[in-house]
Amino acid sequence: MLQETFIAAAGGANALSQMGFEHMMAEMVSKPGEFAVSWIVLLTLVFMSAASWYWTVINIFRSSRLKAASSRVPSKFWDAPNAQDAIRAMEEEPASEPFSKIALDAAQAAAHHSRLGNNESLSRSEFVDRALRQAVVRENDKIQGGMILLATVGATAPFVGLLGTVWGIYGALIKIGATGSASIDAVAGPVGEALIMTAIGLFVAIPAVFAFNFFSKMNNAVVAKFDSFAHDLHDFFATGSRVR
Repeated sequence: MLQETFIAAAGGANALSQMGFEHMMAEMVSKPGEFAVSWIVLLTLVFMSAASWYWTVINIFRSSRLKAASSRVPSKFWDAPNAQDAIRAMEEEPASEPFSKIALDAAQAAAHHSRLGNNESLSRSEFVDRALRQAVVRENDKIQGGMILLATVGATAPFVGLLGTVWGIYGALIKIGATGSASIDAVAGPVGEALIMTAIGLFVAIPAVFAFNFFSKMNNAVVAKFDSFAHDLHDFFATGSRVR
């Protein structure tokens, strides 16, 4: 009786060792053909994780720059003594800075309308308004970089992991049929692989979902500031003064 207990304990310990990540990787490396689907699932999840973290880091730096620029650049424009100095101040900003580009588009539209005069079918206000709308849409599109990927990873990574789970369970059933045994030793490896793939899928998806929600909120706040700045710019270039 005692010997049987030791044997059962040893079998259980061996089964548990087969459910770890190291055992799964050893099996996948030693039998790449048999674990082709598992390799595809794992590499897909690794790629999705790397891509989502890349865009998360990029958006962190971009959001920090936009937050600083959202108060600095408009203040720089309005603090200038005249329109010419304000435009020169905007031209000194980096090419990637969006608020200055919106202001420069408005200034160019107003200057273009002044040159054409009566030959332009739109009024000065309409011409500047159209230029500002296009500029806001363009800059909004630029700050959305990586958001589609984050949303896609957050929505699909659990299902990619689930594919690994289903395949692992299928492997367990095949092993049961081949050995005629449903003992823990027979199914521990495939079941462990299934659980690990599910966990990896969730570990990939959860940070991507949090990042997407956070940056969506940040981008919405920046777009609201784009609109507010564009509204003031329209009043300034259409009427010659800022309406407060």
